[in-house]
Amino acid sequence: MQKLVYTEDNLQLINRSFLYGDSVWVSFFVRNGQLIMAEESYFFLMASMRKMRLNIPLSYTLEFFQELFQREVLDQGIQNGIIQLMAYRKQEDKPLPKSETAFYFEIEESNDILDIKGNIELDLIKEINVNANLLSNIRVHSAENIYAEIYAKENDLDDVILLNPNKKIARSIFGNLLFLQENVIKIPKQTEGAYISPLMENFVTFIHKNKLAEIEEAEIIAFESQKAEEILRISDEKGVHSVSKIRNKSFENTRFSEMVTQWKNSFL
Repeated sequence: MQKLVYTEDNLQLINRSFLYGDSVWVSFFVRNGQLIMAEESYFFLMASMRKMRLNIPLSYTLEFFQELFQREVLDQGIQNGIIQLMAYRKQEDKPLPKSETAFYFEIEESNDILDIKGNIELDLIKEINVNANLLSNIRVHSAENIYAEIYAKENDLDDVILLNPNKKIARSIFGNLLFLQENVIKIPKQTEGAYISPLMENFVTFIHKNKLAEIEEAEIIAFESQKAEEILRISDEKGVHSVSKIRNKSFENTRFSEMVTQWKNSFL
C-alpha cells in the first residue's frame, strides 16, 4: 500500500492553516482506479471554501482537479483510497480577505472505499458538545474533535457520539451516524450539527431511490441510539463502518451490510 502527498507550489511551513487552523478539508474518492462522485466532492469543496470566505482561483475547476488527480494519483497506480484535500489561506502581507489560496492533498491506498471496513465501538461523550451553525457542517479545525479523539483513545473506543448544545445527537468525531429501526433510517439533521457528506448523501439517495428503507432526518436524543437495531457510521475521511457496541448494548449489521453491498454493486 503506497501513500502519496502533493502540495501546490511550495508549501509554506508558516501558513494560516498551521497558525490558526484557517483551512477546510474535503475528500475525493478513488475506486477501482477511477474517481467516483467527483462532481459531488468538487461542489462540496467550492461550498466549503465559500463558507470559510477563502478566495477561489478561477483555475479551480472540476476539470482542473480531475486532471490533477489523474496525473498525480491514478497514473501513479493508486486503485482505491480517499484523497484528503486541504485548501488553506496563505500567510501573506496582503489584507486578510485578499490572501491567496493554496491546497495540499494526500492519499493512502486502501481496500475498496465502499466496503464496510469492520466494526467499531462507540460511547457518548458529555464533557463537550459541538455547535450547530454555518461552519458546523464542513470539515474545519475543531478543538472538540481533538479532545474527543484523545478521550476515545484513552477509553479504548474507536469513536464517540457528540451532542449539540440542545443535547441532541450531532455526529461522531469522524462522520455521520445512521440509525436503523424496523424500516426507518434516522439521520441527524444538518441543523443539529451533522456533517455535509457527499459519501453519505450518495448512499442515502440510493436507499431512497430503491425503496430499501424510509429516510428520516430528525432531531435524535442520545437515548435513541440504544433503541436502534443497527447503526452505521459513514465518514468521508475513514469510509464506512458498522457500529457493533455502545456501552453495554451490541448491534447487528445484517441489513445495513446488505444495503451497502447493493449500493457498491450499483457502481459496477
